[in-house]
Amino acid sequence: MAEKKSEKAEERKKGGKLKLIITATVVLIALLAGGGYYFLVLKPKQEALLSKQQEESKAAALIKPVPEEAKIGPMVEIKEFIVNIIGTDAPHYVKASLSLELDKDRAVDEVNKRMPQIRDAILLIIGNKTFEELQDIQGKNQVKAELKSKINSFLRTGKINNIYLTDFVVQ
Repeated sequence: MAEKKSEKAEERKKGGKLKLIITATVVLIALLAGGGYYFLVLKPKQEALLSKQQEESKAAALIKPVPEEAKIGPMVEIKEFIVNIIGTDAPHYVKASLSLELDKDRAVDEVNKRMPQIRDAILLIIGNKTFEELQDIQGKNQVKAELKSKINSFLRTGKINNIYLTDFVVQ
């Protein structure tokens, strides 16, 4: 009897060890299957979603609204005019056309009403320049700054943001 009990105990021990090995093997296979599923199925989906979000954010960054200072205001064209300029050796003149960029739409009416005053200011400022002053970019920028300041001094409903030389010939 004692032998039967010890045989049964040994069988139980062997069966318990066998159950433990089978359970550990099943758990290990389940972990490997879960890891494989994650790396083969879920992770590529997450990476695809992440890359799509990054592309959308890059596209959104490219389509930013234009900042207020980069927007172009209403324009008023000043037709071609000819001005005699100061010359030491021979008579010189400037043939020019300008465009005025305004800050507000309602300033266009005032600029059109004051066009004789604006043209007078342009003629006086450019007419008091020398041939040499108007030859380089610095001289032209100086003229633009002076014109902007002078014209803005008598505008009331808006201001000039910029002056564009659309035609400028010095001869």
